[in-house]
Amino acid sequence: MKKTITLAFLLFLLSSLHIAYAQKADLSKAQIICPEKNDPVVLKAVTVLREEINKRTQIQLPVLQAWPKKPAATNIIIGLENNLQSIPAKYLSELATLDAPGKDGFRLLAFDGSNTILVAGHDSRGVLFGIGKLLKSMEMEPNKLLVSAGLRMSSTPKYPIRGHQLGYRPKTNAYDAWTVAQYDSYIRDLAIFGANSIEILPPRTDDDSTSVHMKLPAIKMIAEQSRICKEYGLDVWMWYPNMGSNYTAPDSIKKELDEREQVFKVLPKLDALFVPGGDPGDLDPDTLFSWLEKEAVVLKKYHPNAKIWVSPQVFKPSAEWYGKFYKHVNDGYDWLGGIVYGPWIRTPLPEVKKLIKPNIPIRLYPDITHSLSCQYPVPDWDIAYAMTLGRECINPRPEDEKYIHNFYANLAQGSISYSEGTNDDVNKFVWTSQDWDPSVAVIDNLRDYARYFIGPQYTEGVAQGLLALERNLRGPLLANDQVQRTLQQWQEMERNAPVWVMSNPRFQSGLIRAYFDAYTQRRLIYEISLEREARNTLENAKTLGVKQTISEARKTLSLAHEKPVSQELKARCYALADSLFRSFGSQLTVEKHHAMPGRGNFIDNIDIPINDALWIFSQLSKIEKLSTEDEQLKAIHDMLHRTDPGPGGFYDDFGSPSAWKHIKPQKTWAEDPGSLESPRVSFGVGLVGKDWVHEIVAKGFEGEATPLAWMNQINTLYDTPLVIGYDNLDKDAEYTLRIAYTGRFRSSVKLEADGVLIHNYTRMGTRPMYEFQLPKEVTKDGKVTFSWVSGKEDSGEGERGSQVAEIWLIKK
Repeated sequence: MKKTITLAFLLFLLSSLHIAYAQKADLSKAQIICPEKNDPVVLKAVTVLREEINKRTQIQLPVLQAWPKKPAATNIIIGLENNLQSIPAKYLSELATLDAPGKDGFRLLAFDGSNTILVAGHDSRGVLFGIGKLLKSMEMEPNKLLVSAGLRMSSTPKYPIRGHQLGYRPKTNAYDAWTVAQYDSYIRDLAIFGANSIEILPPRTDDDSTSVHMKLPAIKMIAEQSRICKEYGLDVWMWYPNMGSNYTAPDSIKKELDEREQVFKVLPKLDALFVPGGDPGDLDPDTLFSWLEKEAVVLKKYHPNAKIWVSPQVFKPSAEWYGKFYKHVNDGYDWLGGIVYGPWIRTPLPEVKKLIKPNIPIRLYPDITHSLSCQYPVPDWDIAYAMTLGRECINPRPEDEKYIHNFYANLAQGSISYSEGTNDDVNKFVWTSQDWDPSVAVIDNLRDYARYFIGPQYTEGVAQGLLALERNLRGPLLANDQVQRTLQQWQEMERNAPVWVMSNPRFQSGLIRAYFDAYTQRRLIYEISLEREARNTLENAKTLGVKQTISEARKTLSLAHEKPVSQELKARCYALADSLFRSFGSQLTVEKHHAMPGRGNFIDNIDIPINDALWIFSQLSKIEKLSTEDEQLKAIHDMLHRTDPGPGGFYDDFGSPSAWKHIKPQKTWAEDPGSLESPRVSFGVGLVGKDWVHEIVAKGFEGEATPLAWMNQINTLYDTPLVIGYDNLDKDAEYTLRIAYTGRFRSSVKLEADGVLIHNYTRMGTRPMYEFQLPKEVTKDGKVTFSWVSGKEDSGEGERGSQVAEIWLIKK
């Protein structure tokens, strides 16, 4: 009986394996049949299919232009849906059972009982996108080409604008290092995932005109970018800020128009010009629209169908500025394509929608490239990550990007993202995939990404690994047990990876983050313990003596550099940074890879102190200069008790999630990912000479260092009030309010407590610490609510927002 069951079970397994194999069509000996003879985009799409298959499998599929008298057993039929009459009727009749697609759409069908695949595009680009879907569905390895036999779909993109900005300029962290061939490859990759638009930049922007990496002058490279897009049938946009000094004087206007003429005439294709209202290039709306009318004349001279899109971006937006801007938009111009909604626009998108006429389209300009001080910062981010990974690290955020995309997408016609390089590579492909179909689960987008770019054996490992990297960034790093597991998952893939995977920049990008995150966590645990030990030593200064105590505390804190932890992880990060520079042009260090400081060079921050050691060192140097031991002992006590509010008092560091219980947000992150109407945590000291903590460290911290708590703060943007409340106060007591004002913005803020003015508009950035005696009337009910609003009286409207790093409520 046992043998019978075993035999039956084996037969069942064999049958199951046969069925599983049968579900895959073997296309390794297929021939491509494409009846199209004239359409260059369709013919280019066929080339894309053949080249991408050959690149991954070394299989070269033949191409026929007509149905052969003796067809092969395996065929891939490609063409426009209205130009497939020459293929057998049985295929056309089966194709007709699928819904007809719309613009850019396609029908894709794998026929039962044969290894025949049919890709029929509604239009030329539809053929390209259908081939893209086929490629993403294939399992491609050396001498192996399989595809699911169950492919059957009609697909039309949800949104008509789907693209990304690829700016050839030094400020990016990779693009300026690319060759023409690399641009061609990357643009092709984006098209395969459904992008139909690429945004390029003119030679003159708010940046240097050249870099050590550039292979061609900018004017030649943008012509190549435009040519590449034209060959793939993609739309070409150009972001063109107004960098001139005067747009009213005739001589200045002529100079600007002459420059545009030189740029526009070298581009083989240009479909739309995006001119930001500001950031950079602020102009009064009357001047702006008068200038755009003149610019439109030159644009149409070379690209008659091109339109100009404009954004309400401006550094200090006032109600008057916005009023004029939207009046011009609604007045209507024949050259106006629509408006662009991007970073640092003060008005929430739903309100913008109400301010413009219904027939005026909106294009999104989402910042998918930055992690802090940006449109959509990483929520609940540990300061150790903010200081090391920084603003422009490798930042796969698939779940965030899907959520943000779907939150805003229905208010616009699609998007072209703001990107500064390859650090946001995963985000680009997630965003484009969601622009095509926002109903698809993001894990399926990641599986397509992993299967196509790295290989079918890595589909699940890399897809889940990218989700794990995003989870690494959530919450306090000290307590995040995900980080070690993420490293182990990536190391397991690394151990078994062949050379061609290890040299793949997309695999390297995920791998370096797994190592970097784990190294940062281990260093944080170590350095926090060293700081605690040094503080314990300093608490015994009276017993040990000031000189010996300071010496021992310094030795303890110095162990972070003299006996560092996990150097094998750090070494792996350096090696991968070199590999990424070779493979992807990624500039992860300033000295070795010639990155622009603060632009993707997060490897330079790999050993930045992530405890309070630098501040303690600077305080100890000051203490040693005091004349008596009693003064020194008092100074040590004050240093150790810096955050102590005294008996019955309150203290909060608003970079810490635990302090948020006092904050009264208007909306949650899920309701307001761009935090235009609710608080966010921001990073950066923002004092004169101390803008960014990693820049200070790079300079060796000459002068006085700042406490770690000043490196982040609670922040609201523009005139959204910052409201913080305390209860359980002593109703009979008097309180002193001490505030640390730090942050990136030099805003002017006013503070009220329960409607009582505590201080009028005060400019931030000149000094951090302020102290005020609270009127007893505001605490007599046992609670108090503080409200900050960003400046109007001091400097007019449009200040960047209120920022508070620390609060002490000290009971008298």
